[in-house]
Amino acid sequence: MAKEYSRTQRVADYLQRELAQLIQRELRDPRIGMVSITSVDVSRDMGYAKVYFTRLGSDSAEEAKETAEVLNKAAGFLRSQVSRDSSMRSVPQLRFYFDASVDRGRELEDLIRRAADSDRDLGLREDDAGEEK
Repeated sequence: MAKEYSRTQRVADYLQRELAQLIQRELRDPRIGMVSITSVDVSRDMGYAKVYFTRLGSDSAEEAKETAEVLNKAAGFLRSQVSRDSSMRSVPQLRFYFDASVDRGRELEDLIRRAADSDRDLGLREDDAGEEK
């Protein structure tokens, strides 16, 4: 039997797709850069949505903060565009937050890789060249 999704999850998925397209197509502010919407959390009463994003090609916390400010200022415009294109009775108020989990994942991956290389250099670990991935 197919897994059933709650209405809040369906709305969150819809908002994620629509906002990603709208930010790419409609927002012309160069401070935004290449933004990717990573997830959306909608409140149970459908009144608010937390939109998490990450900036591609940027590692600066200052740039992420500036992008969040620009997106939060454009939230009303984005909300009206979603409202115009959807059949929802009311569109949640949008609040944008920088998602640092992607950068944190990259840092952890780098640490693991360096630890494995160090173990290999010390002879504590066999070379993985012969194993299939």
